[in-house]
Amino acid sequence: MNLDKLMNKHLTRYFDPSKTIPEETLQQLLKFLRSTPSSVNVQPNHFYVLATPEGKERLADNLGERFRDNAEKILNASHTIILTTRADLPDTHLEAVFAKERADGRFPDPSKQGLWESMTRDFLNLRNYGYKDLNHWMEKQTYMAVGLTMMAAAELGVEATPLEGFDPTSVDKAFKIRESGHTTTVLLALGYPDPERVYTTPISRFDADQLFTFI
Repeated sequence: MNLDKLMNKHLTRYFDPSKTIPEETLQQLLKFLRSTPSSVNVQPNHFYVLATPEGKERLADNLGERFRDNAEKILNASHTIILTTRADLPDTHLEAVFAKERADGRFPDPSKQGLWESMTRDFLNLRNYGYKDLNHWMEKQTYMAVGLTMMAAAELGVEATPLEGFDPTSVDKAFKIRESGHTTTVLLALGYPDPERVYTTPISRFDADQLFTFI
């Protein structure tokens, strides 16, 4: 990965609609997205991959009136992913996580798996009843997945632009997301930049001495 190149580029605002991500590259990226970590392996997400004109149009038409300017990005992108997060954490979901861990042999020693499950339940109870931030905490896991996937996309030569400009109620309704127990958290547009509309101005960030404190 060319970090110098990555540090000196703007996020893509204008995609080239004539270019499509090759299927092999897309599957690599989705495989990576599936592998992204989450705290206590809670895996609170479901991902809607919009690859067809119909899917992208449905999203673009349901961003909400004040966010219409993001429609062009979605329509011109090769793919857009709707990243959703669980609205709550029922015991059925947790049991499904534990069952998959057992099937995959994450902890070959059954006693360690049992201890892990007990510690996980205790931690989630703390988030739910102690800190009372379970939903916000789960959304943090979603944003961690977005950030890591953006880096993976760059490694594969794909542009990835996160979008928060949308009405989640409208998007949820258009794709019947809440019926699955999830709600939309963030969008990720993927594709290749329009070469005639690439920003070439320098990026602007605070100097290092304003950002870092060494102790």
